[in-house]
Amino acid sequence: MNLEVDRGRLFNEIEKLALISDAEPPAVTRVVFSPTDGKARVWFIGLCEQAGLAVRHDPVGNTFARWSGTEPDVPAVGTGSHIDAIPNAGKYDGVVGVLGGLEAIRALQRSGFRPKHSLELLLFTSEEPTRFGIGCLGSRLLSGSMPADAARKLVDKEGASLEEVRRNAGFAGALEEVKLSHGYLKAFVELHIEQGPLLERHRVPIGIVTSIAAPASFRFAVEGAGGHAGAMLMPERRDALCAASELILAIETAAKASGAVDTVATVGICDVFPGAVNSIPSRVRFTLDLRDTSLERRDAVLRVIQAAREDISAKRQVVIQEELVNADAPAQCATEITEALSRACTKHQLASIPMVSRAYHDSLFMSRIVPAGMLFIPCRHGYSHRPDEYSSPEDIERGVLVLAETLAALAS
Repeated sequence: MNLEVDRGRLFNEIEKLALISDAEPPAVTRVVFSPTDGKARVWFIGLCEQAGLAVRHDPVGNTFARWSGTEPDVPAVGTGSHIDAIPNAGKYDGVVGVLGGLEAIRALQRSGFRPKHSLELLLFTSEEPTRFGIGCLGSRLLSGSMPADAARKLVDKEGASLEEVRRNAGFAGALEEVKLSHGYLKAFVELHIEQGPLLERHRVPIGIVTSIAAPASFRFAVEGAGGHAGAMLMPERRDALCAASELILAIETAAKASGAVDTVATVGICDVFPGAVNSIPSRVRFTLDLRDTSLERRDAVLRVIQAAREDISAKRQVVIQEELVNADAPAQCATEITEALSRACTKHQLASIPMVSRAYHDSLFMSRIVPAGMLFIPCRHGYSHRPDEYSSPEDIERGVLVLAETLAALAS
């Protein structure tokens, strides 16, 4: 089998998809179920049909493009990712796994390879949490990780429900129908840019993902007492912002003290009321994103944070409330997938290193129902979710080559 990736064609397709956007180039904005998202989907389906793939979609918009194998009734081998993009994003996040997955199939077709197991390219709906506040919506429903009843309760910032916007986008049917049947897939492999600097730093072209971290997300509300900035003396204050600041620093300390570099904690939103220069803050609301590859270690850090919350609340005489928004368990990639990726790298004389995915992806949820794995390619400076996100044509080509070789091995 002589595998050749059409690097020029693939890079040109990535550039074309980037122009289907609600932001001015080089930024990309493609929010799920928007008219722009619909236009991108139609364009992508056209590419799949040109490659002779049979295309279908499910009620939430997950799209499946299948190259039928010689034994079409046995479980398929899947690959894919997403093309929705957060506001002011880049060209490559998710897209490399979708268009690169398509090029991997085309390369196999050109080589004369014929799969026993069908190869299926998946375009997942709403990997980004932009519209509904929760990521990986399509793969959550595919894997049964989110019940259909819970999905029906989702609304966007304008108050439009998932039911309303998906139907307006042309996706009908009951959400219960999204969950894949047992044994539908034999394996799943996702190609993705690293979104970090390690591959570039170590000058290694391929990262083989061994585990995928997952977040627990929380909202905190701190209630103190307001007052005039000049008239209320320091000993009498119950400053909500000072209490929140102390808790935020305690969160940072707890994450650093976990004993593992894979523990990360981020406070990304902080809202202060009333927000006046001469008024003592009476209320603060902030978010916490706590991630780890170990569920036990993540829970241990959370207990430390909760103890700090109670101490600060008592010491500063404020009320601190904690609300769990969402919590997902981390995942281990399947050994059979990581070994197949390693063999593909060896065959094509490409160096690789084992890696942890500290961002989470659709593969996290696919791993709940099927042996799954990921491979990373470098991105410049590790930049992602910004307009200057970049992966070179050469690095993308190498990733697609390894993906194609791995799909061939799994589908034989």
